[in-house]
Amino acid sequence: MDKIDYKKTEKYLYFPKSPAIVQVPEMVFFAVDGQGDPNTSPSYAQAMEILYGLSFTVKMSKMSGETPERYFDYVVPPLEGLWWTDEPGFDGTAPADKSRFRWTSLIRQPDFVTEEVFSWASELLARKKPELPLERARFQRWEEGLCAHVLHVGPYDSEGATIDRLYTFTEAAGYAADFSETRRHHEIYLGDPRRTAPERLKTVIRHPVKKM
Repeated sequence: MDKIDYKKTEKYLYFPKSPAIVQVPEMVFFAVDGQGDPNTSPSYAQAMEILYGLSFTVKMSKMSGETPERYFDYVVPPLEGLWWTDEPGFDGTAPADKSRFRWTSLIRQPDFVTEEVFSWASELLARKKPELPLERARFQRWEEGLCAHVLHVGPYDSEGATIDRLYTFTEAAGYAADFSETRRHHEIYLGDPRRTAPERLKTVIRHPVKKM
């Protein structure tokens, strides 16, 4: 059986050909919260180690033969991030001082992953890397709901023009931004900045919206 790759089976969530309105269904995630500049913050680097460590612990369990119930082979989905600052209504336009960022980093998990699977994976990873503060991680079921999204190509710091294009589309379509303490600026990272030139990076920018 081929590996399940959500980027291919649910392309509408990961590769919008143009700005679009989308109803995002409930999905399962591993998540880590933090704050600070992602380029320099040790907390952010640690969050990446935790999220990828847990995600690959589940995925590679097939090598030990101790797989969770209903396990199937799959491609680990891309890293995602929710971003905000202490000022309400943050829309992704980067502040001059990125140390003000607050964030939740997430990696989607297959539907067979449950709270029990998360606990099991945490125990396994803790044996391999006891220095990791795995208490920072959590299991989360999340239905994002009604959103508008667009594909940004280029450096992260140039997202402003793409966000303006998204606003132009949503307003023309009769929708308004719907940011709140539970509805954040959302980015999905389809490229690896360590291996991809900045001008070729692809990022889905997703904003919560409501009908005007």
